[in-house]
Amino acid sequence: MRSVKCFTSFTFSYLSRALVLAKTLKLVHPDWEMWALITDKPPSGVDLSGALREFSQVIYAHELGFENFDGWLFKHDVVEASTAVKGQMLRHLLLAGADFAVYLDPDIAVFHSLDSVLDRLQHASIVLTPHQTSPNRLPRDVRDNELVSLTHGVFNLGFCAVANDVTGRAFADWWSERLYDACYADLVNGIFTDQKWCDLVPALFERVYVERDPGCNVASWNITTRRLEITGEGNIRVNGHPLKFYHFTKVNSLGDYVTEKYAGENLEIMEIWNWYKRAIRDARVDGIPAGYWAYGAFDNGEKIPKPAREFFRDRVDLNEAFSNPFQTEGNSYYGWLQRHRSDLLVSDQRGFQPV
Repeated sequence: MRSVKCFTSFTFSYLSRALVLAKTLKLVHPDWEMWALITDKPPSGVDLSGALREFSQVIYAHELGFENFDGWLFKHDVVEASTAVKGQMLRHLLLAGADFAVYLDPDIAVFHSLDSVLDRLQHASIVLTPHQTSPNRLPRDVRDNELVSLTHGVFNLGFCAVANDVTGRAFADWWSERLYDACYADLVNGIFTDQKWCDLVPALFERVYVERDPGCNVASWNITTRRLEITGEGNIRVNGHPLKFYHFTKVNSLGDYVTEKYAGENLEIMEIWNWYKRAIRDARVDGIPAGYWAYGAFDNGEKIPKPAREFFRDRVDLNEAFSNPFQTEGNSYYGWLQRHRSDLLVSDQRGFQPV
């Protein structure tokens, strides 16, 4: 009996999505362990005990042994932080004895057994899914899908599967180290969080399998080449293959527009999209403030603008001077900004939407 430990990484504002993932995975793989990796702190006065029981295990990012966790985490916005912890968690699960470790983004829902994907790990050490598995035809589709993949990463790291062998452990070590050093949305310097790094994986590691099954990681970035249908028996198929998992990225925001744009006459896509909206609404835990992220503010409650994070990231002297830049009392990074760069404390109203 193979031991499969699956995990997802999220903050409490994404808890309802993570719960839908956990529930749908449990329906098809009740034998898998489902781990919640939370880069957050519980909101005050909210009872999360019932919701978190949907997961086999719950671990908080600060428990994973990161060096100078507070100083390191401060350098990241919410998207960057939620992805920067994934490599360390993968290493943790392999060290804990998993035969196979699987990562799924919290905004994924599972519809069919993933055994065929895990079977790849009988002959491979790492399984990745590319954003694109068929060429786009229209110039608009090439621009919006293939060119975006070139800048944001060939593979979508909303999924990966790794075997606990020499190569799998080497990949986990490498990925963890790279994400600790540079997991930023910094396209100018060729980085997009945890994802762009993995363009290098087929070159750096042996036994890498590129999963091209059209039923895996269906999302707005590939529905131009994937046709969904719902059979009379209620089964969902993609280009004739069972739909294994759908990635509902940016639902209730930009994802709505992009999905409607590319679904076209494939109305089944919109049926699934609207089902997911109802599912996350029903899974919502009352009391969690909209956009909540405990690490999104200094300890006095003032929001941390992203320029203040980036400035700290680039200054070695400030890293050495302020081990916990979230603190505002006494000799603090916050006080230093007030004295020297108060412009960086101007609130950034743009916000950040997890991918």
